[in-house]
Amino acid sequence: MKKYAAMYGAWALVFIVFPLILIFLYSFNGSASMAFDNFEFSLANYEAFFNPLYLKIFVNSVAVALISTVVCLAIGYPVAYTIANMAPSLRQNVILLFIIPMWMNFLLRTYAWMAILGNNGVLNRALGLLGIGPLDLMYNMNAVMIGMIYNFLPFMVLPIYTVLLKIDPKLIEAAKDLGANGRETFWRVIVPLSLPGVYTGITMVFIPAISTFVISNLLGGKNIYLIGNLIDQQFSFAGNWGFGSAVAMILIFILLVALFFGNTDKENGGGVL
Repeated sequence: MKKYAAMYGAWALVFIVFPLILIFLYSFNGSASMAFDNFEFSLANYEAFFNPLYLKIFVNSVAVALISTVVCLAIGYPVAYTIANMAPSLRQNVILLFIIPMWMNFLLRTYAWMAILGNNGVLNRALGLLGIGPLDLMYNMNAVMIGMIYNFLPFMVLPIYTVLLKIDPKLIEAAKDLGANGRETFWRVIVPLSLPGVYTGITMVFIPAISTFVISNLLGGKNIYLIGNLIDQQFSFAGNWGFGSAVAMILIFILLVALFFGNTDKENGGGVL
């Protein structure tokens, strides 16, 4: 066991810690050069982030991530609850419907929505048969939200489903024996016991939602610009690695705060998959 722990520690050091240290150092590089040979310590990259333009992008990104998380929770909890109460043989098949799309590449899943929502896409062609449209379904916030909810919904359903399955049926029977009706049992027994899964789901949806740039690039086009797009363009096109690193470090700090508040109660089994 110690051997595997050492191997994992070495892997984490090389592929997680070392890149983070590089990004951290780059964030303080005031030189325009991407090489460390001309490193100049500066806080200018962090100061630049507080430009009203970038703050507006950041606020929009947080709002989009929060909305997609809330919608995923509103859809995901009833779905997880319904599946958890199905017969064992049936619920295993239904939960596969949420797992199978995750076997496909994230980029391909998003491209699939371009084929559905595009001007010549499946949906507009179907509406055309009814004499409707074509509708402008692509390159707007609605398309981005659809892409986010579709891609991140399984991350909300699966941890809640896992926790619901772990709830001892005797607790539900005891609540009913004490006179609680179905609604009281749900709100006073099931919901509190399922909160670890809800916290895990919120964390697993909010973190990728606030940092994504693929969905906004493909489905939002030039009309939607999120914080993930800002970081991507600093590294890919602008060549301003220092500013891109500073924004990434600020985002990492926010994600760590989200992880702290979304930490599950491991003693109760949590919602970790």
